[in-house]
Amino acid sequence: MGAFTRHRRSQRVIANFTGFEADLLRSLASQLVELLRNESAVPREDQDPFEAMMDFSGPTSEPEDPVLARLFPTAYPGDEEAASEFRRFTEGALRDGKAAAACTVIDTLEEAGLPEQLSEDGLMIDVELDEPTAETWLRSFTDVRLALASRLGVEEDDDDYWLSLPDDDPRAQAHDIYAWVGYLQETLVDALSR
Repeated sequence: MGAFTRHRRSQRVIANFTGFEADLLRSLASQLVELLRNESAVPREDQDPFEAMMDFSGPTSEPEDPVLARLFPTAYPGDEEAASEFRRFTEGALRDGKAAAACTVIDTLEEAGLPEQLSEDGLMIDVELDEPTAETWLRSFTDVRLALASRLGVEEDDDDYWLSLPDDDPRAQAHDIYAWVGYLQETLVDALSR
């Protein structure tokens, strides 16, 4: 099971994943990117870059998808008008940032040698991150865990429920992935703090 550590000499954050683990991380990040981009306005190719940067015509209402609602909570729950304006000016950039972080995870794994087809059983992927890239991975892990928790209905102090599910229950398997990403997140925080 991959875990992040800090290399003593280079001070880079490193992890070693099996091919399956690396492919799972890539898949989770790809699904997050797809969710974020399908629900947002895609910039036109012919749009002036300055105009695109200054475009504050983002969404004004809370997303219908519970995962997106969790990733982009209402800033002013008691004030619908202020919440709407805040969302209009910020959600587009927040979506872009979250999608870019997930793309960084994908790109890093592919640069580390993750092949398109994982046919070798013993394939290992070594990931080496500088501090800014490690922090980007950390943000993406947070988003992936929020997305999984929303889809699964994970609540505080519900560990007994998840432990009671049979191993072959798809919800138990998905929860195992949620827990594994949490473990990776925890080891990454620890490596960054050293």
